[in-house]
Amino acid sequence: MDQARQEAVTWRNRALLLFDRVAMPVAVCDVYGAVLLANPAMAAECGTTPGRLRGRDVLDLFSPREATQVERIAQALRLRHRSRYQVSVCWEAPGGAERYGELTADPVSDTVEDTPALLVMLRVEGERAPSPAPPAEQARVTPTEARILALLAAGATTARAARETGLTADGVTYHLRRLSSRWHAANRTQLVARAYALGVLTPGVSPPEAPATE
Repeated sequence: MDQARQEAVTWRNRALLLFDRVAMPVAVCDVYGAVLLANPAMAAECGTTPGRLRGRDVLDLFSPREATQVERIAQALRLRHRSRYQVSVCWEAPGGAERYGELTADPVSDTVEDTPALLVMLRVEGERAPSPAPPAEQARVTPTEARILALLAAGATTARAARETGLTADGVTYHLRRLSSRWHAANRTQLVARAYALGVLTPGVSPPEAPATE
């Protein structure tokens, strides 16, 4: 009995090692869809780590493109059918793009009588680039960000912008990085140009200033 248990542990460890190294996103879920175990590839699709996926509902992570598919699968599982089930899904990738693909769920258990778990595999079929934010949303900045941009347009250094706004230099840099990421600006010159183009800074006014807000 001890030898059989040891062999079972050995094979379990080998299976887990293989599970972690598989390039395809794979997870094991309970019959209700809660994640019990996920490999790094599956976690990467969700922008997190395997441990943080535990307990999450797989259908909260990957949205079915047809609700009727899920209803049919749930009914089949209640009747203990053991077919392979496929669901077309879409989800938001870590970079913001929308990906779409297919989830395949295979019921697995030690015996036919046991309540099965679901071995879930994700096949990525493609992705769509994120839609650009509307100009009004892009132009929405905080008063602090608007003040920093005005100072920058007037030639202020990070240190001076920090003094004028009551922030630290790191605080100013944080705001500039956020704006650069949102507006896809490669440097501060482009950042100021974008601020004028979006109406965040008022053209023809010296020193530069942001329009008054209500």
